[in-house]
Amino acid sequence: MSTPTPSPADSPVPDHGFELATRRRWPWIAGAVVVLLGAAAAIVVPQLAPAKSAAEVAGATLVIATAEGNAAEQSLVNFVAKKVAPKYGISVIFKGLSDSNTINRAVSTGEVAGTIYQHKLWLSQVLEANPDFAETAAAPVFRWGFGLWSDKWKSVKDIPDGAKISLYSDPANEAQGLWVLERAGLITFAPGVEKAKATQADIATNPKHLTFTLLDFGAQSRALPDLDAAVGYTEYYLAAKIPVEKEIYAPPAPDEFAGQLTIGTKYAQSANIKKLVAAFTDPAVQKFLASDPSVKGILLPLDAR
Repeated sequence: MSTPTPSPADSPVPDHGFELATRRRWPWIAGAVVVLLGAAAAIVVPQLAPAKSAAEVAGATLVIATAEGNAAEQSLVNFVAKKVAPKYGISVIFKGLSDSNTINRAVSTGEVAGTIYQHKLWLSQVLEANPDFAETAAAPVFRWGFGLWSDKWKSVKDIPDGAKISLYSDPANEAQGLWVLERAGLITFAPGVEKAKATQADIATNPKHLTFTLLDFGAQSRALPDLDAAVGYTEYYLAAKIPVEKEIYAPPAPDEFAGQLTIGTKYAQSANIKKLVAAFTDPAVQKFLASDPSVKGILLPLDAR
């Protein structure tokens, strides 16, 4: 869930190392030139034809990509691959990729079949920054563990006047952090604000005079000892060896922040992708999220309340 960046320009047409001459000097070689051109076309055209996406090929293995090192999401994909996908006649595997843009570009082009690492608001940021991407949030799959963490205070009511609170530095997750603070009674929003897209400018009241600092995912958890509190994803705090007891408030996430199975829009109607969506929305997935220790506290079932 790293901040989206603009996509690179399309790759140039490859240089095949030869140039076709158009000037004829000897009429007797014209027939040979035609034969040679035909042979070259027979060789070159198949090489230039783009390979089909696995989404369009019956029996192909469908790759689900998320960020490298995300053990919980990998565990979920592996569960679907082993226990659910065979029921729908498809083969699924996990692949870790380096960053948000790499993942979304691969989904958009059909290099991979989908991803589960983002919510709708994050996806909207990606698409706004990369207008050549074409992706669709096909179905909600889980809710992330996300809450208020503190190394200094045991409960929300202990947070003092003038406390320094960290929110994430991207707009979508900053909004989610403000939503948690509003649920905790630490701030209120102006009337009519769409909470899932709220900014600090939308705060109507801040009775404890909280001050805010914006940090990225890894930096926020590392900075917790220097903050009064921070609002963030459980997975980053556990990865930083911070005990879950430091999470002092964790309301259930709203629907807008559910993790989505995201697919390439071009492939949405293909048989493989329809089966993939069915697999990720199978009831067995929700049972896994509710009970398996590999995702406990990090990926929550959709009905978590």
